[in-house]
Amino acid sequence: MSLEDGPPPDLAHAGHRVRAHRAWKSAETIKGLSDRLVGIGPFGLGLDGVLSWVPGVGPLYSLGAGGLLLFHAVSARASLQTLARMLIYVAADTATDAVPIAGSVVDMMFPGHLMAAKALQKDIEARHGPPEDVALKRAAKSRKKAGKR
Repeated sequence: MSLEDGPPPDLAHAGHRVRAHRAWKSAETIKGLSDRLVGIGPFGLGLDGVLSWVPGVGPLYSLGAGGLLLFHAVSARASLQTLARMLIYVAADTATDAVPIAGSVVDMMFPGHLMAAKALQKDIEARHGPPEDVALKRAAKSRKKAGKR
């Protein structure tokens, strides 16, 4: 095997897994900023909903955050089905900004970035598992929950 053949398959997979987990964490940050800065039960409000009231700024933020999510999905090698689903969520979220007033209300209620980020995270977890720190937190939470029974 020469250097021109690339890294051994196990190292290539490890590098891909690292990129995918980096994308998972970026998606977590984007969904928090865009749609869950303030959470009230199952509802949340983030920069996407707030900025939708500022003419011109809302669509720019929505496109930027959505584009960043899609960039991370491509770098994580998400499936075409996941990419299509994410694109639909982001497009719907961004399109609501085109309707004055009612669009801003809908944008506040429709967590498109959150839905796109969750689709990406689910895809990554199906292929690589969750990032190690997330898996450890989930395991600790599960043990704590089991101890209460």
